Amino acid sequence: QVQLVESGGGLVQPGGSLRLSCIASGRIRSIYAMGWHRQAPGKQRELVARITSGGSANYLDSVKGRFTISTDNAKGTAYLQMNSLKPEDTAVYYCYADAERRTYWGQGTQVTVSS
Repeated sequence: QVQLVESGGGLVQPGGSLRLSCIASGRIRSIYAMGWHRQAPGKQRELVARITSGGSANYLDSVKGRFTISTDNAKGTAYLQMNSLKPEDTAVYYCYADAERRTYWGQGTQVTVSS
């Protein structure tokens, strides 16, 4: 199994930056992709960014050019650098990992963009 622990959320003003971290433990060598979803109040969960163990990344259209996902495969850690944050980025962000033919989820971290 794989366990995920997130950190880095918080309150930031519009235009500001945050970096989310997701540390995996357990069978990290079985991970073939990691990423982030988010869910705002009253809205469906949506995929924000995903990166494979080979380094191929894809992003939600609304965050392209502002967010960057990266990983340290040896450490089983994923990062989401979020720049030029907007109020509509406010949500709970969930890290996930695809491994062993299933998806594992972190507990979620709140990101609030507000002045």
